[in-house]
Amino acid sequence: MKDNADNYREIITKAVCGSGNQVVKSTDEVFAREAPSSILGCWIINHEYKAGKQENNTVQVEGRYDINIWYAFRDNTKTGLVTEEVHYYDEIPLQYMDQHALNDMNEVTAKAIKQPTCNECRVTEGEQILVDVEKEFAVEVIGETKVKVKVIPVPIKRNPSQTPAVKRVK
Repeated sequence: MKDNADNYREIITKAVCGSGNQVVKSTDEVFAREAPSSILGCWIINHEYKAGKQENNTVQVEGRYDINIWYAFRDNTKTGLVTEEVHYYDEIPLQYMDQHALNDMNEVTAKAIKQPTCNECRVTEGEQILVDVEKEFAVEVIGETKVKVKVIPVPIKRNPSQTPAVKRVK
C-alpha cells in the first residue's frame, strides 16, 4: 500500500506538554516570646499548596505550612512552644516544554515529591530562630496537541448470505 496523506489522521488530544521538578531550600525566621537558650525540637505540619499558572518556562507553586518549635529559655530552666504560619511562592523551572502545543490555555499540576522538612533549626542573637526548610515539587503542563496516526484500512469481508441478490438478465 502506498503511503499518502489519505492514510493518516490528525487527532487533537490533551497530553503532558511540559514537566519539571526542583528541590527548594529556604530559611524562615521565627520569633519566640522569650530569648531561647536552646532548641529542643522543630517540626513542620499542615502543608497545603496549589499550582498557580505557567509563565514562560516555569510553573508557579504557592502554599503554606506551620512551623512548630519547642525551645528552652532562662538558661534551660523553662520550656516554650512557638508556632509560625509561613506562606511561600516558588517558581519551578520546566526541563521539557513541547513547543507544538496548540494554545496557551494549559492546565498545570504540582505534586510534592518531598514535604517540607526542617534541615536545621538554630538560635541567633536575641529572640530570633532560623529554620532551614527543604521541599521538592514535580510539575506538569497539560495542553492540547496534535497526534498524527497511520490508518490501515481493513477490507470488509461479506458473507455470501449478506450479498445483495443480483438478478441475471439474459
